[in-house]
Amino acid sequence: MEHFVLSDHHLFHKNIIEYEQRPFSSLENMHKTIIKNHNNVVTKKDKIFLLGDLSFGNKVQTQEIIEQMNGYKILVLGNHDNRSRKWYLDIGINEVIKYPIIYNKFYILSHEPLHLTPSIAYVNIHGHTHSNKMENVNYFNVCVENHGYTPVNLKDIVKKYN
Repeated sequence: MEHFVLSDHHLFHKNIIEYEQRPFSSLENMHKTIIKNHNNVVTKKDKIFLLGDLSFGNKVQTQEIIEQMNGYKILVLGNHDNRSRKWYLDIGINEVIKYPIIYNKFYILSHEPLHLTPSIAYVNIHGHTHSNKMENVNYFNVCVENHGYTPVNLKDIVKKYN
C-alpha cells in the first residue's frame, strides 16, 4: 500500500481555472484530467490524503467524481470545506479530519501552511497557497497546480528530506 497526497482540487469551481490559470477549457475537462491522473498513480489499495478545498459542487456532483477515484480517501478539511462531516462521508470520503495530521513523526499534513517553531523539527506538507510556493525548506506545497494535477507519493517527499 502506497500513501499519496494532493490538495486544492476545487472541483466545480469554475473561476479557479482563470484565477490559477489552470490549463483547462472547461470544468468537465479539468475533472476528467484530475480523475485520470489520480487513477494512473493511486490504486484501490492505496491511501490518499486530500489536504482540503475539495469541491464547490453539490452532493450528487461531487459524489460522482469521488466514487471514480481510487484509494482510501482521507480529507483534512480546508477553508472552503464547510459542509458537515456526514456530507463528506456520504460522498465517498473514508475519513474526515478537522486538524493537521502528523505523518511518520516528522511530517505535518495540513491544508494551510503552519508556521511553527522550531522550524527544523518538521516538514509541513500543505496546500492552500496554490501556485505560490513557500521559500523555505520546511514547506512542501502539494496543490494540484504544482504537480500536474496528479497525487504525489509520500515516499518521494520523504526521500527529498532524508
